[in-house]
Amino acid sequence: MKNDAWRNMWIQILKSLVVWLCFVPVAILNGGLRQYVLDKVLGQWALPVSGALLSIFIFLITWALLPRLGEMRKMGAYIIACLWTGLTVLFEFAFGMMEGKTLGELLPAYNPLTGNLWLLVVLVTAVSPIIVCRRNKPEVNG
Repeated sequence: MKNDAWRNMWIQILKSLVVWLCFVPVAILNGGLRQYVLDKVLGQWALPVSGALLSIFIFLITWALLPRLGEMRKMGAYIIACLWTGLTVLFEFAFGMMEGKTLGELLPAYNPLTGNLWLLVVLVTAVSPIIVCRRNKPEVNG
C-alpha cells in the first residue's frame, strides 16, 4: 500500500470515531425507551427487545454513515471493528463504574442467558464495519 493510501486509511479510521460517537446518544435513548416504555409494556421481554433494537440501530447508523467516509479497504474495516468494539466495552464499563457498579455487577450483562443481549450489541458493533465495507466494495481486498 502506498504512503498516501495508508494515510487515507488512518484518516478514515479517525473519522469513524464520529460515527461511533453517534451510537452513544442512541444507546442512552434506547435505555430510556426500555426503562420508561418497554418495561411497562413488555415486562421481562423489555431487556432482550431493547438489546435487539440497539443492535439494529447500530447497524443502520453504520450502514448510513460509514460509506460517507469514502472507499474503505478491508484492513481499515477490521481496524475500525476492533476500535469500535474496544471503545464500546470500555465505555460500558467506565459508565457503569461511574454509576457505582462493581465489575461483578457489570459482567452478567455479557451472559445472554440472563436475557440481556448486550453481547449481541457488542458483536454487531464489531461486524457492522466489515459487513458495510464488503457490501459497498466487495472487489477491494487490500
